[in-house]
Amino acid sequence: MPPDHQLQRWWTDGVIQPGMRIAVPGCGTGHDVAWLARAGAEVTGIDYAPAALERARETLRQADAQASLVAADVTAWIPGEPFDAVYEQTCWCALHPDRWSAYTQSLHGWLRPGGLLLLMLMQAPRPGAAEGRLEGPPYHMDVHGARALLPLESWDWPAPPYPRVEHPRGWAELAIVLRRR
Repeated sequence: MPPDHQLQRWWTDGVIQPGMRIAVPGCGTGHDVAWLARAGAEVTGIDYAPAALERARETLRQADAQASLVAADVTAWIPGEPFDAVYEQTCWCALHPDRWSAYTQSLHGWLRPGGLLLLMLMQAPRPGAAEGRLEGPPYHMDVHGARALLPLESWDWPAPPYPRVEHPRGWAELAIVLRRR
């Protein structure tokens, strides 16, 4: 399975480079982990589900790729050393919004100063949002809410507009590269 199109674009554009230490939270079956590892990155996939990690191990084996896999809660895990980048595509939108603040604190802590948060911000508005219902996962991730959780005091935000990447299930994601201060 090929990696996400935006991930390939960030690689081609030089945002991601060989030798970078990259975390992939919520790595699931590990396709992006394997692709990044084969491309030359030092990758750590993180997931709390044993079945997902087992599938990721099999994906790595089939791709003849080497990466670290960690069984952990992404809101509590602390890496041994900071990463150069975090590729956040589907983990944040799968977490209940009550956990978002803890998760964004983790993301900040995982990255070295100047490290990159490669953020795919899920755009999945639901009809019940007008009444304040929390519907998901995936949960809709409003860019204004993301800015509140990833404030300018801690992150360099690029100017909008942000590239909109269509999602296979009919939603979309905003591709945003943030730099940790």
